[in-house]
Amino acid sequence: MVTLRSLNNGLPSKEEIRRAIQLIVWPPGTSNFTINPTPHGNGVKPIKNACMAVLKQTFGWQLETKITYATKSPGRVDATKALNGHLFTLEWETGNISSSHRAINELVLGLLRGVFLGSALVLPSRKLYPYLTDRVGNYEELEPYFDVWRAVNINEGFLAVFVVEHDAQDSNIARITKGTDGRALI
Repeated sequence: MVTLRSLNNGLPSKEEIRRAIQLIVWPPGTSNFTINPTPHGNGVKPIKNACMAVLKQTFGWQLETKITYATKSPGRVDATKALNGHLFTLEWETGNISSSHRAINELVLGLLRGVFLGSALVLPSRKLYPYLTDRVGNYEELEPYFDVWRAVNINEGFLAVFVVEHDAQDSNIARITKGTDGRALI
């Protein structure tokens, strides 16, 4: 199971997200999440994809949902679930810290414009970070900016941040496959 922290305990789909994250195991067929401690040796997308599969198959979330705001479309978000005529959205960070800032700003903008009733960002802890793709965004790098997002006047809804971390390290297990984009191969 992946360790999970949340900034907001009022999350309507918190248990669904928590369960989807807790079901991520590595290597496949085991009962916990063990990382090969090779510096920058593991990919992020297979971890994200495991969570997305559970959200879709078990809890009915939609994946890669195109979002349209009143003016421009920021593109697609990783997962959404309809709640009382609104969307709850989840982004799993697989890019660098700049990508983390863009993702959270996109979520806040959706809240401000009333498109999202709630939103969540999932990213690794600083303890997991050294073993993932070089420069992937992480909680501790983003945390100093939380006061900025807390200061945003949201009439309805909320933003939550979930942090994932490994259960154990073992240099004898296979590394998690890396993607082929950006700095993933580094």
